[in-house]
Amino acid sequence: MRCHRLRFRNRNILPQSGLTLLELIIASAILLILASAALPVFKFTVIRAKEYELRRDLREMRNAINLYKDAADMNLVRVKVGSEGYPPDLETLVKGVPFSGDLTKKRRFLRHIPIDPMTGRAEWGLRGVQDDPDSTSWNGENVFDVYSKSQGTALDGTKYSDW
Repeated sequence: MRCHRLRFRNRNILPQSGLTLLELIIASAILLILASAALPVFKFTVIRAKEYELRRDLREMRNAINLYKDAADMNLVRVKVGSEGYPPDLETLVKGVPFSGDLTKKRRFLRHIPIDPMTGRAEWGLRGVQDDPDSTSWNGENVFDVYSKSQGTALDGTKYSDW
């Protein structure tokens, strides 16, 4: 009789381990559903980050153009006649220009020309003062505005080139 009790107790002490096949299939299905729901969210997060970077780069370059224009209006920078006080190109903003008539001092308005996050190149569309506001060709004389050359559409439905 004693032997019988020990066997019964030992059987209850040992827990069952492992998962049944059904439990494994259900857990895998739940993980698959959660992973497939997270993928589009991650994709939009990456696109949103690129859009933020594009807006920041455009704002930085436009601010540099405005600073150059302000310096030209105050006669701190020599400008070409007919340029309306705008820089001849983006490289001028990076290389710098003699400032306040002192040829030894150069004022730089940009550290570098940023890379367009949508195209992956440091090529930007430029517009001059004489160009139409929606022109896609640059007159080559001065830089009044900068835009992305990407033909893609943003998450809000607008074209990147219209920003």
